[in-house]
Amino acid sequence: MRTTVAVDCMGGDHGPSVTVPACVDFLKHRDDTDIVLVGRDGAVRAELEKCGSGLGDRLRLRPATEVVRMDEAPASALRFKKDSSIRVAANLVKSGEVNACVSAGNTGALMAISRFVLKTLPGIDRPAIASVLPNINSGSTYVLDLGANVDCSADHLLQFGIMGAMLAGAMEHKERPRVGLLNIGIEDMKGSEVVKQAAALLRESGLNFCGNVEGDDIFKGTVDVVVCDGFVGNVALKASEGLAQMIAAAMKEEYARNAFTKLAALVSMPVLNSLRRRFDHRRFNGASLLGLRGIVVKSHGSADAFAFRNALERAVAEVRNDVPRRIERRLAEHLPQAAPQQPRVAAE
Repeated sequence: MRTTVAVDCMGGDHGPSVTVPACVDFLKHRDDTDIVLVGRDGAVRAELEKCGSGLGDRLRLRPATEVVRMDEAPASALRFKKDSSIRVAANLVKSGEVNACVSAGNTGALMAISRFVLKTLPGIDRPAIASVLPNINSGSTYVLDLGANVDCSADHLLQFGIMGAMLAGAMEHKERPRVGLLNIGIEDMKGSEVVKQAAALLRESGLNFCGNVEGDDIFKGTVDVVVCDGFVGNVALKASEGLAQMIAAAMKEEYARNAFTKLAALVSMPVLNSLRRRFDHRRFNGASLLGLRGIVVKSHGSADAFAFRNALERAVAEVRNDVPRRIERRLAEHLPQAAPQQPRVAAE
């Protein structure tokens, strides 16, 4: 199966200087994928000349005259920048010219534009941002929502559970991934009324629901999918990122304390390098915008070329595993009113 991905080259902290080389390197290691580079003609072509891609029509350019700034209001980007690189990339997914799009740009604008252009799947009220975090079992834990929806109802959390389970099942090839609901305790009586109602809905959903989980279960690998609202999910994500940075800085400081600790660092370097590779956040780059009638992957804004390549890998994997259709079918089973509707995105 040949896959084509549209890439918003202008997004992120670095723009074409990272996205274009990442795309070139990605295609050199895969002969089953094509990429459409979306962005300002001059900027993208300048980077292509530096790379000397030699990839022919596997790497082509679709010009876009406008760029959404990282600090720009999503409503402004949606309303006034109809030829932005994000908007053009999303339109390519809608038309069926590409199978997915990847952007490191403004998260709010990407969500707003993608939702407006692609629309949501039947039965989905709000798309969610889902990402994967490493756990102690050398596996992955999928967490959603991570910031798209601050205030959620029990029905929204149920939808997140279904979407997360379908994503984890497809990507990890698990028949019945374990789903947990993030709470302040595992006991049924704990949590807000919304969380209690969501737990009841998840128990009746037919998912492999394991009940409430706590924050540390994300990294213990207790479940495959952790469901929460966007406020809680974003706080948990940023807190874990901050903790990881603090530990790394403290270890570096301790190893540099004196001659003995420097020698200890030299001796333990193979273990440290292995640990660094195992928990390298760049390996997990690429958050899925779930619930849309198409595949959209958000790369971290500060991603380097290695991290951006991993976001491309995630987009291709979601296409190959037909993630939106899996979600659509599961929703139709659980919610009869969410039966698949025609026409689909590619035909619109």
